[in-house]
Amino acid sequence: MFSSQKNVFWQAFVLAAFVFAAGILLGFALENWRSGKIEKLYFQSELDLLDVEIQNEIYSLSRIDCSNAVRENIDFGDRIYEEAKLLDRYEQASKITDNMALQHKKYDLLRTLFWINSIKIKSRCNASYSIVVYLYKYNSPSLELKAKQAVFSRILSELKEARGGEIMLIPIAGDNDIISVKALMSLHNITISELPVILIGEKTKVKDIERKEDIDMLIK
Repeated sequence: MFSSQKNVFWQAFVLAAFVFAAGILLGFALENWRSGKIEKLYFQSELDLLDVEIQNEIYSLSRIDCSNAVRENIDFGDRIYEEAKLLDRYEQASKITDNMALQHKKYDLLRTLFWINSIKIKSRCNASYSIVVYLYKYNSPSLELKAKQAVFSRILSELKEARGGEIMLIPIAGDNDIISVKALMSLHNITISELPVILIGEKTKVKDIERKEDIDMLIK
């Protein structure tokens, strides 16, 4: 009888160990798949942005085709917004690993380049779109700050969905230790302790919102 109980115990132990190991392997495989998909999207966006920047350099040598430049920038802005939502879903669905955090940092750099490029095109072509930069805390936000940022994200997403290409919505982590982001934040007198902050049109800083209408009326 004791021998039979011992065999059952070891069989259960081996089965539990197998299920545990399979779960870990599946988790790693899923993380690698998500990371690979994000990296592929990032490289495509990087190429698209580089293409837009090269077009702008070509235009600087001659008369700029503003209609084309603005249209391409709006299209790119819409794509990068959709990718930002995808990245957020992946991060919500899994534990933030070093690899995922690195991918996020790369996207922050890409969005920062897009921010600068959008300012240039708007200035040179008198474009009608509004630039809305959402700077938020990414690394270990408190529960209270997470709740506040969730409200900000929801309201801005609703606004972007409603107004489409009229708004260049650019979400960027303000605490990812990126020199260029810190320089732009300093230029606009934004500190990490203030995050989250919404910057509208390079002039208006918003630190508290409750309704979409609160920010909608600030955007021209």
